[in-house]
Amino acid sequence: MTKKKTLIGRKIGMTRIFDEQGGVTPVTVIEAGPCHVTQIKTEATDGYDAVQIGFEHAKKLSKPERGHLGQLPSLRHLREFRTSELSEYELGQVLTAGDLFAAGDKVDVRGVSKGRGFAGAVKRHGFRGGPKTHGQSDRHRAVGSIGATTTPGRVFKGMRGPGHMGNEQVTVLNLEIVKVDAERHLIAVKGAVPGPDGGLVIIRNAVKL
Repeated sequence: MTKKKTLIGRKIGMTRIFDEQGGVTPVTVIEAGPCHVTQIKTEATDGYDAVQIGFEHAKKLSKPERGHLGQLPSLRHLREFRTSELSEYELGQVLTAGDLFAAGDKVDVRGVSKGRGFAGAVKRHGFRGGPKTHGQSDRHRAVGSIGATTTPGRVFKGMRGPGHMGNEQVTVLNLEIVKVDAERHLIAVKGAVPGPDGGLVIIRNAVKL
């Protein structure tokens, strides 16, 4: 069974990497870690086995947050992941990109997608819109009829239409790591990852290889 590897990071932005043959690979650069192990949860005390990690220095913490971290540094973001390999971790352990990942590894990256506000059905769901003829001067991007007649006499739940777009958790699977800069804690993954530049992301080894 593959050891579960997880880091918290920030999306830096997209760039491209040239190989020795001159080929171009579009990559997203992520500042991954360093992360500190802030808590180890066990079946006996918490009902499940998990490891909590923290990322990024916090300028100010509340007293409960400071008490939870104890002697550890002030950490801004805390996340936990379930694992059955608790013996591999200890409180205060530092996890880095260079220790956990290498070029060629496949990872899943989870983040919050860019918020687009209120969007129409054409932009939100890719509807084709209505015909631009027969006197339709203002219905080109409209949803069209969604209601039913006497049976069932209502609109079904889940009907696609205008509404809030984006700003939701998205996971991109099986991204390949092209390069790891251990000194600067940077990972370059092939392709795009969710969220804006500077957004928080979770990097873990791929679960569906």
